[in-house]
Amino acid sequence: MKNIIVIAGATASGKTSLAIKLAKAFDGEVVSADSMQVYKNMDIGTAKPDDEEMDGIRHHMLSVADPGDGYSAKDYLDGAKCAIEDILSRGKLPIVAGGTGMYLDLLTGRMDFDAPASDEKVRSSLTALYEEKGIDALYEIFLAEAGEYEGKIHKNDVKRIIRAIERARCGFVKDTKIKENEYNSIWLAIDIDRERLYNRIDKRVDVMLERGLLEEVEKVIVPIRDKCTTSLAGIGYKEVLMYFDGDITYEEMSLLIKKRSRNYAKRQLTWFRRNKDICWLNEERAFDEAVKIIKERTINNENSN
Repeated sequence: MKNIIVIAGATASGKTSLAIKLAKAFDGEVVSADSMQVYKNMDIGTAKPDDEEMDGIRHHMLSVADPGDGYSAKDYLDGAKCAIEDILSRGKLPIVAGGTGMYLDLLTGRMDFDAPASDEKVRSSLTALYEEKGIDALYEIFLAEAGEYEGKIHKNDVKRIIRAIERARCGFVKDTKIKENEYNSIWLAIDIDRERLYNRIDKRVDVMLERGLLEEVEKVIVPIRDKCTTSLAGIGYKEVLMYFDGDITYEEMSLLIKKRSRNYAKRQLTWFRRNKDICWLNEERAFDEAVKIIKERTINNENSN
C-alpha cells in the first residue's frame, strides 16, 4: 500500500509546523484537512499558513472554495484524494495535516458516508422539538451531542443538524474501520498539556484580532451573511458578526472566541483519543519521535508488500 502521513490534533497544537518539518525531511508535500481553511480569503480567522510559514513546502486543499458557496465533506474527499495521488505520482510523500476529524476519517477509510444508521423516532422527536422551541434549543443539543460537527454545519441548516444528532444517538463507532483503506496511514498527533494548549489558543485569538480579523470579516463574511453556507459557522467569524450587530462588546467577543475555541479543541481531542492508531508524540521531542515512527512504519510496509 502507498504510504501517507496523517498529523491530527487540536487547534494550536503545532500540527502545521510539524507537517512542514517532516515534509522537508522526507521530500513531502502537505495536504490540509481543515474544514475552514478550504475557503478563499478566510485567512486570519482560520490560522491559514502564509508563504513564510510554508517555508517553500507546497500545500494542497487551501483556499479551494468560495465562502459564499456550499462545500461538503464529499467535495473535500474528492479533492484531497486527487492531491494525494498527484503527490504520489511525483514520487513525494503526502502529509495530511489538520484538525477536522471527519475529513481525516473519511480520507483514511475509518468512516464512510453510508455507515451511520438512522432512527425515525429520533428524527421525529428532534423535528418536533425544533417546531416547538426553535433553532436555539435544537442547536444546544447539537453542540452537546454532536459538537464535533460544529463549523461544518450552518446553524440554520436544520435538516443537517438533526441528521448529525441522529447519527450520534445511533451509536456510530468512528474508530472501527468500515472499509478497506487504500493507503498505509501513519497517524501522528502531538500530546500537548491541556493548560498550555488553552494558553496558546488564547494567544492565537489575540494575534488574530491584532492582524485584522474584524476587517477580514467585514470584507469577506458580511457580504454573504444572508446565505446558508458553512463558512459562516467558523469560530471567530460568527462572534465578530455578533459584535458588529451590537449584541456583545469587543471584550465579550474576544472572550467568547477564546472560550469556543477551547471548547472546540476539547471536542477535537475527544474525537482523536478514540483513534487507537494514533501515535501521540511528546511535544518537546515530536519531530524526532515522528521521524523514527515514519521510518519504522514505511520500512515495515515495504517489506510486507
